[in-house]
Amino acid sequence: MRVLIVGAGIAGPTLAYWLRRTGHDVTLVERAPRLREGGYVVDFWGAGFEVAERIGIVPRLRDEGYRFREAREVGGDGRRIAHFDPQRVIDGAAGRYVTIGRSDLSRAIYDALDGDVETIFGDTVAALADDGGRVGVTFQSGAEREFDLVVGADGLHSRVRALAFGPEREFERHLDIAVAAFDIDGYRPRDELVAVMHTEVGAQALRIALRDGATMFCIMFRHEGELPVDDVTAQQDLLRERLTGFGWEMPQILAQLPQARTFYMDGASQMLMPSWSRGRIALVGDAAACPSLLAGQGSALAMVEAYVLACALAEASGDHRAAFADYENRLAGLVRRKQDGAVGLSGAFVPRNRMMLLLRNAVFGLMGVPFIENLAIGRSLRDPIELPPVPAG
Repeated sequence: MRVLIVGAGIAGPTLAYWLRRTGHDVTLVERAPRLREGGYVVDFWGAGFEVAERIGIVPRLRDEGYRFREAREVGGDGRRIAHFDPQRVIDGAAGRYVTIGRSDLSRAIYDALDGDVETIFGDTVAALADDGGRVGVTFQSGAEREFDLVVGADGLHSRVRALAFGPEREFERHLDIAVAAFDIDGYRPRDELVAVMHTEVGAQALRIALRDGATMFCIMFRHEGELPVDDVTAQQDLLRERLTGFGWEMPQILAQLPQARTFYMDGASQMLMPSWSRGRIALVGDAAACPSLLAGQGSALAMVEAYVLACALAEASGDHRAAFADYENRLAGLVRRKQDGAVGLSGAFVPRNRMMLLLRNAVFGLMGVPFIENLAIGRSLRDPIELPPVPAG
């Protein structure tokens, strides 16, 4: 079949890889002019790691990823108040665990396509017309083409979802948290292979030294209502406004904000869709069921969803209705549990009050005890899903 995949982040290239392998004619379109850079780092494990193994990119992920020796919570004066050794988490996952930049993961998957998939950068879909036999696509560039299937892998603010299913507001669950991620060259101090966090009521900041001399920051803060869209200046102004009075290194971080190499801000939200498909159009990854950054497994889930969808299409021998139903039936329960778990974790990332902050820091301090660490994290390192066998090429 001729399949259009919209979005070249994590889910899109993963789906393209497996669909091309099973003989489909795939076109990948990405709104950005090139693969996206920057963003935050992700902890990558579970079934998503198994998908990466089947693609053959794990050696590259290990080479480009990070093996942190410490996760450290500090007070306003920079002194350590709690810590634990992430290596024990890696050991608990039998070594099948890597921390890597989200954009590095995306590029590794995309490079696995070996140029064998038609890719269009700097464009996206403007209109979709599903007549039951095919989908007519009008691109923002004005080009018009026809495809047997269209898959939206274009993230939380999916254009495909808006066109085929309705406005985003009908499906979005706000978690009342905003996330900003950016990196700055030459920032000091540096703590190599240490994830340094400082948390106050209403906000948390994370600092990670990257190997190219830059430092990545991920900042979460309580925020209700709309965020500035496609306006980096307004987003940075909001960040300064909301973090006024935040201790630790925040004044110098904000002072260097204009020199950031990359900058990303968005709300922590989830997508609760009644269905992930309609006719010949389907959704995958954050477009279908964004669990939010708080779930900690968005990238891995996106790869699992893409792989299972490709397997379902292969097993259904071209019956897209059966394939889409099978895809959703296999994964909907798992995804919903991840989403609900993330809602419960919001207070651990961004405490609402002083009592929640004290409780959060106390629990984090106990993570240094191996038994407590295994009890808190060990179960989450094993996804309750058995992946379908690799489809025949």
